[in-house]
Amino acid sequence: MAEPNAKIPAENTDSAKGFAFALSAYLLWGFLPFFMKAVAHIPAPEVVAHRIVWSVPLAGLVLLLLGRTQELKTALRSPSMLRMATLTAVLITINWGIYVWAIGAGRAIETALGYYINPLFSIFLGAVLLKERPNAAQMVAIALAAIAVAVLAFDAGGLPWVSIGLCISWGFYAFFRKTLPIGPNQGFFLEVLLLSIPAIGYIIWLEATGQGHFGDTGVADVLWLLSCGIVTAVPLMIYANGAKLLRLSTIGIMQYIAPTMIFVIAVFVFHEPFGTAKLIAFALIWAALVVYSGAMLAESRARRAAQPAPAE
Repeated sequence: MAEPNAKIPAENTDSAKGFAFALSAYLLWGFLPFFMKAVAHIPAPEVVAHRIVWSVPLAGLVLLLLGRTQELKTALRSPSMLRMATLTAVLITINWGIYVWAIGAGRAIETALGYYINPLFSIFLGAVLLKERPNAAQMVAIALAAIAVAVLAFDAGGLPWVSIGLCISWGFYAFFRKTLPIGPNQGFFLEVLLLSIPAIGYIIWLEATGQGHFGDTGVADVLWLLSCGIVTAVPLMIYANGAKLLRLSTIGIMQYIAPTMIFVIAVFVFHEPFGTAKLIAFALIWAALVVYSGAMLAESRARRAAQPAPAE
């Protein structure tokens, strides 16, 4: 999903190029369940390990071509930045692991719900950890989301842990990721670079014990696993370049594209069960997002109206 450390333009305007980049990234994320379904026969931890390993050369090449390695060198010499990058790397690994497993297990609807709830959880996180006061609309939206989770929990006899796990892991990832004073592309490369050490070790162990899918189970599996780097790194870096050319409110609305696509694919392509409880829960979530987005857009318009007109 969206890279949390992208910079928004100070001039508070959108550009067609930024919109095209961001839309491309969200569409790629929206179609990602098809890829994950294709590799569902491979255990989720192995898929995640290959997502990490093959993202390293791709992300590194992009940084070299763009000439943006200086911030990375600074980060590698800073123990505090390395500690924070390790924490965010662990959180994103948990998020990827839940997502990969859930798609393969036929629970894509729950992943969509988790990413729908995410912006509301971020508001809650800000209120708890940063003592930010949510406005009335945000409090209503959070309450509706909480009721939706309660409906699903009552129907299933337990919490929708896939949705909650994705929401919490991404919410804390975004929260801590903001403390890394480096660009989104550099931050992503640093994370996968740190993760690559245990990931390579895990892949070697799988292959040595005959449990791996990189070579022993056919060319198709090799190609699928090599492609993990592309489907992981490319959307993130496209998004990073688009988000800095768009207003925060535009990004706020566009972030619903991917979970909406996942929801549609889950119901109409994967034919996952969608009973009354899920219908009620999603109706509540969509209502919450309408309230949240409406308030956000109104606030954005008010800020623009309050800005002085440019000098002639």
